[in-house]
Amino acid sequence: MKILGIETSCDETAAAVVEDGRKILTNVVASSVELHQKTGGIIPEVAAREQLKYIIPVIEEAIKKNHQDIEAIAVTAGPGLIGSLLVGVETAKTLAYTWQKPLIPINHLQAHLYANWLKKGDKPKFPAIGLVVSGGHTDLVLMKNHQQIKWLGGTRDDAAGECFDKCSRLLGLGYPGGPAIGQEAIKVKREKIINKMKLPRPMIHDDNFDFSFSGLKTAVLNEVKKQKNPDLPFLAYEIQEAITDVLVAKTKKVAEKYQIKSILLAGGVTANPRLREKMTKALLGYNLFIPQVQLCTDNATFVAACAFFNFHPVSFSKIQADSSLEIEEVIK
Repeated sequence: MKILGIETSCDETAAAVVEDGRKILTNVVASSVELHQKTGGIIPEVAAREQLKYIIPVIEEAIKKNHQDIEAIAVTAGPGLIGSLLVGVETAKTLAYTWQKPLIPINHLQAHLYANWLKKGDKPKFPAIGLVVSGGHTDLVLMKNHQQIKWLGGTRDDAAGECFDKCSRLLGLGYPGGPAIGQEAIKVKREKIINKMKLPRPMIHDDNFDFSFSGLKTAVLNEVKKQKNPDLPFLAYEIQEAITDVLVAKTKKVAEKYQIKSILLAGGVTANPRLREKMTKALLGYNLFIPQVQLCTDNATFVAACAFFNFHPVSFSKIQADSSLEIEEVIK
């Protein structure tokens, strides 16, 4: 089955055609990140206007070789920025009505996990735990099967990606924060790492699966104010280590508690090389799945893949953009 996926939850405008939930036939993404770099973050109205401009060209590019073969349409219904979501949802509804194709609304956070099915070789087995870590979300979930997802814990304030962005702004390193901090962190000489300031690792030893990164952001602000000439590479290094230490520790704690067959990483922060390295070492012996870097950030391939494994078409009148959709909510 060939499914057209449409993704407009944030600042990307994306469309893709995926066959049988695993084979990517096309993957087209138009990003407005350069516009948001000028303002140091995403302005929702700007993102939605750019998506209105690019949604049709992106879809045309994605389907030009597959139009006659598309059997269904999948679209991100939430969570995300409401203006952006509306662009994708209303476009998908129009296409589904015009082409007389089934339409499947998709939960964006759940969909991120399906980037792990878009690779050759073995596919994840259930039960599995998933870590979805992005600019707006940090969630740990238990996937009993494709239809049953149990939320285990998440951020109580700032998400990991949001913390990267805000700390990067404090250091004057630009947007998006994760790559900017990562590039600065690699400048640190190994001898500086020993006997230097340590930023907090919030909630790392708490007996739960929740996260909190606002305190880390405050600690970085205090260090910037305290130091007349802050050591930017070392601060960037410590920020990255603090965030990734917590993510690794919590994921390992979940893996040790549940009898699982797979561990799935997903979300934009999963593209961070240091996180990928530390997860691989800490979870040695587990069946760990990490998506290709280009599939970690927002795109429509995993939207289409998710729809294949959760094929529940919905009538047009019942599909609405929902900015507050939770990861364990299945749209019916």
